[in-house]
Amino acid sequence: MNTKIVDLHIHSKYSRATSKLLDLEHLDESCVSKGIDLVATGDFTHPAWFAELSDKLEEKESGIFSLKGSRSEERRVGKECRSRWAP
Repeated sequence: MNTKIVDLHIHSKYSRATSKLLDLEHLDESCVSKGIDLVATGDFTHPAWFAELSDKLEEKESGIFSLKGSRSEERRVGKECRSRWAP
């Protein structure tokens, strides 16, 4: 079984009352450290966020995008190892 961990509702730095660090680079880094395989954002209608998404993402397969230049797959820690570090 190939289980994936997903977060289908995450906001960007353009949403009210959110961190200014909610940009693609920080989201990518956080996903790697938490073992999240896929995230979805709902703020794509904000013009500045849409521009950033368009500029910094590349389509990997139909409807699935990845951060250009990301080394997340290289940094990803195996599930077995993560469980040893979890509290």
